[in-house]
Amino acid sequence: MNSTWFRRFTPAAADGPRLICFPHAGGSATAYAPLERALPGDLDVVSVQYPGRQDRYRDAPYTALPALVEAVAGELARELAVRPGRPYAFFGHSMGALVAFETARLLARRELPGPQHLFLSGRAAPNARSSTRLQSYDDADVVAEVRKLGGTDQAMLANPELLEMVLPGLRADYRALSTYVWCAGEPLSAPVTALIGDSDPMVTVPEAQTWQEHTTGEFALKVFSGGHFYIGDHLGRVAGAITEGLLADAVAS
Repeated sequence: MNSTWFRRFTPAAADGPRLICFPHAGGSATAYAPLERALPGDLDVVSVQYPGRQDRYRDAPYTALPALVEAVAGELARELAVRPGRPYAFFGHSMGALVAFETARLLARRELPGPQHLFLSGRAAPNARSSTRLQSYDDADVVAEVRKLGGTDQAMLANPELLEMVLPGLRADYRALSTYVWCAGEPLSAPVTALIGDSDPMVTVPEAQTWQEHTTGEFALKVFSGGHFYIGDHLGRVAGAITEGLLADAVAS
């Protein structure tokens, strides 16, 4: 896969299904390294590296979600042409859940092979009122919002030099979220698994359940103890939920 857009943290699996992971706002592909190592070795796990962070620091980040989705879908379309027929799935957390979902919708509209399963974490399904509550792009407001969500980025936010490096991507992601407009369309046919922390300050368990409205396939809801970044405390269980979902897809096919 295109090394500009995708990263691996474990050896590539030759034959198993591929899992493509989409990071949260301000996040990078590295956020998924621990989960990737917790997943079975027969899965080929790759994580999307958005522009404007880490080794893509000099690349201008996207400030509009449709443009980011278009770029990711284009990269995946090229990969599908190279490896036709290989099953794949999406995992997205927070903003990544929305990017994964809209990417799957765009591939479906273009009649390209879509993901066999979507694992959508830490976010409610979109609707006509979808947008982040943060409407200004003041850096202090963005940092305050990130602090409220918790997670492993807190130490980074306290380091002025590191903060200066991550702010362009973080600022762009929040702008993309706050300007996102939901456009209704046909539901996906792929199964969807929603995952959520039971004390997430951003989304409630009933709100996570609303992803069921966006698929005609099977739906499952997995609730874990913890807040917005519950994944770090439940790597084994999250990896198990992904594996369980992909095994069910294999049996169904």
